[in-house]
Amino acid sequence: MKTGRNALRSNANFAQNLWGKMSRSSLRALRELTERHRLSVPSGDVQYLDGRWYVTHTGLLSLALRRRCAGIRTALQKDVSNPTASRWVFKATVYKSIGSCGFVGYGDADPTNVSTLVRGCELRIAETRAVNRALRKAYGIGLCSVEELGSFSASPKPPAFPPSASSHYGSNGSGNGQPRLRDQLCLLIRQHNLDPTLVKAYAADFCGTETLREASRDLVESFIAQLAASAKKDRDALVCKLNSYAHPVEAKP
Repeated sequence: MKTGRNALRSNANFAQNLWGKMSRSSLRALRELTERHRLSVPSGDVQYLDGRWYVTHTGLLSLALRRRCAGIRTALQKDVSNPTASRWVFKATVYKSIGSCGFVGYGDADPTNVSTLVRGCELRIAETRAVNRALRKAYGIGLCSVEELGSFSASPKPPAFPPSASSHYGSNGSGNGQPRLRDQLCLLIRQHNLDPTLVKAYAADFCGTETLREASRDLVESFIAQLAASAKKDRDALVCKLNSYAHPVEAKP
C-alpha cells in the first residue's frame, strides 16, 4: 500500500465512497490505522460499522506478514470445550520472532454467540477469534476484530444503486454517473476478500439463472444489496454460505 499522505487520502476516499461521509474523529482514527499499522480499506483490512472501526482477520494476517511474524500456534482447549453443545474454545499463541515467549489469545464460539447462518461452524470461528486476539495483543491493535463480534444486531443499510433498467448485468453502463453493477460486485469481492468463483455461483443461484450474465439488472441489484448486507453483518456466515457452492474434488484412484 502507498505510504504517507497518498495512502491516507486513498483510504479516506475509498472509505467514504463505501460508507458515506465520516466524522472527524472517525477520519482521525483511520489516519492512525493507516500511519501506524499500514492497514488498507480497499484490501478489506478494516470495516466501519455503526460509526466504529473494526479490524478484520485479513488485515491482521497482512500486518503479521509485513512484521515478519515467526509463527502462530493454535490449540483446542478440550477441558472447557463441549462438542455436544457445539461450544469450542481455542488458545492461540503468536510468536513475533524466533525464540520469543509469544502473545496468547483465547477465542470461544457456541450457538449463542454466532449467527444462525453459521451454525455448525463454531469450531472454526473459535479458532479465528483466538488468532485475532493474539495478533491484536502482539501488534498493539486496540480495535476489536469483526470476527470477534457475535451475531451483529444492527441492520446494515445497503449501498445505493443506480435506478432499475431493462439492461442486463453484462451490458449495463455508467451513463448516470454511478459505477456499473459489475464494478460494484468486484468492489465488494475485493473489500471482503471473497472468492469470485463462489460469489458468481451464489449469484446465479440467487437469481435463478444458469449464469450471472443471464440475470436481469433488477435481480443483480438485489443480489449485490444482499451480498453487501451479509458481508457487513457477518462475514463468517457469508463465507460459510459461499463454501457451500464449492464443488468437492474427487480423489484420483
